[in-house]
Amino acid sequence: MASETVKKILEAEASSERRNAEARQKSEEIVSDAQRKAAIAVQKRLSDANAEAAGLREEVRKKAAEHSAAAEKECQTTLDEIRKRAKDNSEKAIKAIIDGFFA
Repeated sequence: MASETVKKILEAEASSERRNAEARQKSEEIVSDAQRKAAIAVQKRLSDANAEAAGLREEVRKKAAEHSAAAEKECQTTLDEIRKRAKDNSEKAIKAIIDGFFA
């Protein structure tokens, strides 16, 4: 009877060790799977962030090009006005000199 009890105790200990080993393996699998999923999620978020940043950079580039074109157009208009005034003033100055010379 004592040997039967010892045998049951040993079987219970072996069963317990087997279950503990299975539980450790299962927990390692769960942790490994969670780490893999987390890494994938991080990579996806990084990819999404990079795509969004690229879109924002392109939008800023387009706006900068539009502002640059508008500024260039405004500068050209101003230069054209200055040239016209300079031409008018030059013609008036020449006329004044000629009138003053022959007056």
